[in-house]
Amino acid sequence: MKYTFFALVFALFISCDDDKKAENIDYTAKNELEITEYIKDNNLNAQKGDYGLYYVIDEPGDGKQPSASSQVTVAYKGTFINGEIFDQSGAEGITFGLNQVIRGWTMGIPYFKEGGSGMLLIPAHLGYGSTDRGPIPAGSVLVFDVKLIAVK
Repeated sequence: MKYTFFALVFALFISCDDDKKAENIDYTAKNELEITEYIKDNNLNAQKGDYGLYYVIDEPGDGKQPSASSQVTVAYKGTFINGEIFDQSGAEGITFGLNQVIRGWTMGIPYFKEGGSGMLLIPAHLGYGSTDRGPIPAGSVLVFDVKLIAVK
């Protein structure tokens, strides 16, 4: 009986260790390849920002430019590389602090001024990492079409 208990505890320990390893998968190289292929396949004029974030500026805007701690109102559509929509706002957008969202948004939205629009291509380490979040699988590249409506 006591050997069965130790075997069970050992199995649980190994299982938990495997879960930790799964949570720490580095998708950086895979995401970089996915993003660069997406840019090429869609003939995008994308710029590479810090930490593997890519962005496309369709309209730079002419209003205020936000900082990483600004309150902003953004209309957006979020898709995966395959074009499947996982989230979107209404045309009126939603208001939030840039320090309250994924790092890809905190870093990417300041590339635009009020009235600006474009795209953010966010690798997993600047999004939700190696953790599943609702409809977003671990390691996913996130593609956001964004329009910066207001900076407060």
